[in-house]
Amino acid sequence: MSDLTVEMVQRGRGPSTEEAARRLGVARDIRSARERLTSRTGLERAFDQELLRHYAQYRAGSGIALGLFAVALAGAATFWVPLVIAAAWALCVFMMITLNSMMSRAFLATEPEHIDLGRWRRRFVIGEVLQSLCWSGMVALGGTGGWTFALFALVIASAVTTMLAATVPVAAVAALLPLSIATVSLTAFSSGMDALALVAMAGGTQIFFLGLSRRLYASTVGALHSRAEKDAVFGELEQAKANSDEARRRAEEANLAKSRFLATMSHELRTPLNAILGFSEVMKNEVFGQHAAPAYREYSNDIHDSGMHLLNLINEILDLSRIEAGRYELNEEPVLLSSVVEECRHMMALRAKAKGQTVHDMVDMTLPRLWADERALRQIVLNLLSNAVKFTPPGGEIWLKVGWTARGGQYLSVRDSGPGIPEDELGTVMSSFGRGALAIKTAEQGSGLGLPIVKGLVELHGGQFQLESRPRQGTEVIVTLPAARVMDTLAAESFDEPEPEPEPKPKAKSSRPVSRAA
Repeated sequence: MSDLTVEMVQRGRGPSTEEAARRLGVARDIRSARERLTSRTGLERAFDQELLRHYAQYRAGSGIALGLFAVALAGAATFWVPLVIAAAWALCVFMMITLNSMMSRAFLATEPEHIDLGRWRRRFVIGEVLQSLCWSGMVALGGTGGWTFALFALVIASAVTTMLAATVPVAAVAALLPLSIATVSLTAFSSGMDALALVAMAGGTQIFFLGLSRRLYASTVGALHSRAEKDAVFGELEQAKANSDEARRRAEEANLAKSRFLATMSHELRTPLNAILGFSEVMKNEVFGQHAAPAYREYSNDIHDSGMHLLNLINEILDLSRIEAGRYELNEEPVLLSSVVEECRHMMALRAKAKGQTVHDMVDMTLPRLWADERALRQIVLNLLSNAVKFTPPGGEIWLKVGWTARGGQYLSVRDSGPGIPEDELGTVMSSFGRGALAIKTAEQGSGLGLPIVKGLVELHGGQFQLESRPRQGTEVIVTLPAARVMDTLAAESFDEPEPEPEPKPKAKSSRPVSRAA
């Protein structure tokens, strides 16, 4: 109840954080696989759409530059072909460039959920083929005299086309095919070895451009994958933050409900419990006469002992809840740790003697005072000694040590020869209401709140709590209080003494006679 955490609340309200992350990952993988199976490119629909969007942006932004390039080629071709033929070729190329640019802008203006990717991909491929056919008309312009000019113009057109269509590989291949055929056809206008070598070099260059476009395509896909993974991570972080905020809110509500419950039940339980303790004590002591049956006196003792046990349990729960809520206020004053330990040892001596146990005390009585809460220190020592007596078998031994630490603080060590605690149960015994397996079998009934309360009180004093135990070798608890709590190490407070007031100057004696009243 007092160890409520965000993870416990989330487990109580739904799947754990790891389970939720695993389910989210599986759902994402299934969705990705389904989209890849229904895609013609083997990628997710979002990737296909993003690649087409890149292609449309490239085509829409390069229209003016390509148009000027076509006009420049047509102007240069007028040196060996008539102006009408050059202008007709330039107009054809310009129209296809305009058509592809308008189609790209239309794609960019369409809502993503209304886009038919297959249809738009076919449109782009057809547009690329028609535009490449227009560029291939350069063969007619250069065949009559500008053979070399036409060859290099086709190579430049191939480079531009493959780079612009790199994000749609099928469009790049379809656009390069007419240009390659036109390049090879230039051999019909020249049969020399030099011409063949140039055509071969141009063809190799076009193949290189095609490979480069594939590399650009792979690089773009990799960038999209990286961005998708980053977006997925951001989405998971946002979801995790939302889950954490919700779990924290629920934990705060549960903690508030627990505090209200404890505050209410404390009063509701203590009021009738005090009456039970009072009446049972009257019956136990036979204040109004002896019982008719001797068993009634034993029953009265049992009632009183059970009531005291319940009252102590309620007090421990309230103390632990105040410690965990940070509302436990220390009433600090100078305290002798050795004196507190001796008082507690005398209190527990009868219980130890009843079980035939031997208590070895090594207490340094010369220790200076500590600035601490005496009630908290007494509760720490009593809880540790009570556990030692409880878990030590009859005839066992208990060692009690109090002394200096290496750093100038003071320590308290309680060691017993009990059954010990397995290593895997140390966390259990330190949790609220936690009890080890050996303790359940061998020890008296307890609430399991002693050690958590001790640890909380020690940490409130700025100290350290250490638990060491091994099965069949006993248990040792070491409590260390810092040197800052030792009175001898505290700096003395200095008070500024007021400056002495200057003595008043003696008044001059008057020469007038003083008259005395009769």
